[in-house]
Amino acid sequence: MDLPARKIIHIDMDAFYASVEQRDNPDLRGKPVVVGSPAARGVIAAASYEARQFGVRSAMPSSTALRKCPQLIFVPHRFEVYRAVSRQIHEIFADFTDLIEPLSLDEAYLDVSADKAGVGNATETARRIRARILEETGLTASAGISYNKFLAKMASDQNKPNGQFVVGPGQGEAFTRTLPIGRFYGVGQVTEAKMRGLGIETGEDLHRQSLEFLVRHFGRLGPWFFGIARGIDERPVNPDRERKSSGSETTFETDLLDTDRIEAEIAALANKVFAWCQKANAYGRTATVKIKYADFEQATRRRSLPSVIGEADTLRLLAQDLVRSVYPLRAGVRLLGVTVSSFETPPPAVQAALPV
Repeated sequence: MDLPARKIIHIDMDAFYASVEQRDNPDLRGKPVVVGSPAARGVIAAASYEARQFGVRSAMPSSTALRKCPQLIFVPHRFEVYRAVSRQIHEIFADFTDLIEPLSLDEAYLDVSADKAGVGNATETARRIRARILEETGLTASAGISYNKFLAKMASDQNKPNGQFVVGPGQGEAFTRTLPIGRFYGVGQVTEAKMRGLGIETGEDLHRQSLEFLVRHFGRLGPWFFGIARGIDERPVNPDRERKSSGSETTFETDLLDTDRIEAEIAALANKVFAWCQKANAYGRTATVKIKYADFEQATRRRSLPSVIGEADTLRLLAQDLVRSVYPLRAGVRLLGVTVSSFETPPPAVQAALPV
């Protein structure tokens, strides 16, 4: 027998970090604001809708953003404030459902099939959630409502900012056919370029491809693309979704050529990542170091241990050993990163620091 259709809402806060800054500083309202640093190698963390009108986007280099909008206003990030607001928003979610799957501080999936609040339907539930968020935080949110996670996420972009959109039962396939391929969740820039090279420009084009064709060109992602082109996504909302990794990275004002400085920076990043592991009580077996050179070429080095990395010294030594594997440097280093993954729960007993 077919199971009843789920009722899924995807809530996405509108320009979250920048909107918090505009809320807290009235002088910034109505102006092109970005969260980030104006330094030559700064990167935009968030852009207000006023800034987006100039083509400024998150993850854009600050220098590029300034060329697009010379009057751009930069404000430093305040992540503790954003986390506090995010907790407020999640308390609102909990009044409507027990099935909440956070994706980040500013977005989450909600399964409201059980109608915990007795609202009557998912569309009105989304409207009430958005109204509560506005009333209690002074911020706007957009929502997508549908019968699966993929369609709900795609729908939340349709009427941004401060809007919502419904893809009802039986409408998913028709909805996905109308979308440009770059809009599809899970299709990044590299995959989009590959698809366009294969003549896949829209959801309609993707729908025409056979499963065999998609597996041949996209491997394990082939079945996923085949399904979403038809509006199919069987994933449940998972409130216990485990974090798969934790990392930190730094972009430098000037390229690093001194290996002692590089290893000191790697050690600082390792300490920062391990502090998160301790706070979250989540310990992994795998360490990864990322190196981005001045010409934007990137290298990664990874190593897994038989047991979890249970002390800061272990992660620091392992990360420094990994970065040494790229010596001699092929160019100056503009960015370094350290990540821990392959978490094990419950975390085994802390191990002593081991030489690597």
